[in-house]
Amino acid sequence: MDFLGHLRTINHHKVLVTKMCFQVGLYKQGLLHDLSKYHPIEFIPGGIYYQGNRSPIAREKEINGLSVGWLHHKGRNPHHFEYWIDYTMSSKGAKLVGMKMSRRYVAEMIIDRICASKNYQKENYTDRSALDYYMKGRPVMIIHEESDYLARYLLKMLAVKGEKYFLRYMKQVLLKNRNGDYHVVDGRLILD
Repeated sequence: MDFLGHLRTINHHKVLVTKMCFQVGLYKQGLLHDLSKYHPIEFIPGGIYYQGNRSPIAREKEINGLSVGWLHHKGRNPHHFEYWIDYTMSSKGAKLVGMKMSRRYVAEMIIDRICASKNYQKENYTDRSALDYYMKGRPVMIIHEESDYLARYLLKMLAVKGEKYFLRYMKQVLLKNRNGDYHVVDGRLILD
């Protein structure tokens, strides 16, 4: 149990995300990012299960089988793909599916993963860290296929071309029309 360590970790993460969001023009999202982590339903378990080298949510799930704080968090923060899971009805019945995320929330999701990787991996972080983390969890993700493609596209760009190029692309291309749509056609990303 380390409430001070947890507070330092979430504050550091918030600063990293806010700075990176500001660099790509997501000012409001940068300021509002992860504010729910300070709510007692998220903060208290975070302090109880704090380890310093990974999310306390993972530890809480290992011990209890679930994290009430995570359920609270993902339901209030649209930069998490889990926020966008809903069910759809068809002749075969209902099933869970990922709804398409907007460009700005995919961008914040990627920034969140980059900054979490920096926060937990510290000096071991590389521009490939967030891609590796994403790909490790991908087999169990319920995420819209185009949102998944965009996320992987951005993470691969970061891994290959570096953070400076990645941030410039995010600001000048992806988020230039942040409310525009995107599609994947013949394996290529198309921005509307």
